[in-house]
Amino acid sequence: MISAILLIVLLAGLGAVAVSVNSAQNDAGGLDVQGLRANQAAQAGIEWGSYQVMLPPYNPAVAPPACPAATNLVLPGSLAGFVASVTCVQSGTYTDGAGQTNHATYRLTATACNFPAAGTCPNPAAAPGTGYVERQITSLVQR
Repeated sequence: MISAILLIVLLAGLGAVAVSVNSAQNDAGGLDVQGLRANQAAQAGIEWGSYQVMLPPYNPAVAPPACPAATNLVLPGSLAGFVASVTCVQSGTYTDGAGQTNHATYRLTATACNFPAAGTCPNPAAAPGTGYVERQITSLVQR
């Protein structure tokens, strides 16, 4: 009888450990998916910023366009719930090998998160363990 009780307690303990490990793996998998979505949201922000600086047709006689203002993009569809905050820094103009001036380099930075602070990312107040996910991508665009 004692060995039967001991065996039941041991099996119950092993079952509890298995349930705990399974729960932790499910949580980690969910955060993995959220991380991928955050990465895609940041990439969408980079593409938006690139489009803004490349949109006007190139004309070497005209100065390159200025950086777009810092913008917070609320994303739709499968990225709903994510915000991509896009910033831009423009370097001075330069001359290419053909002697044409009015080229510029833009440094675009997109930070995407799922719990923005006042509509912008990053959110330094988001506590670890709350499901907060953030990704940042930086890109150089030459025009």
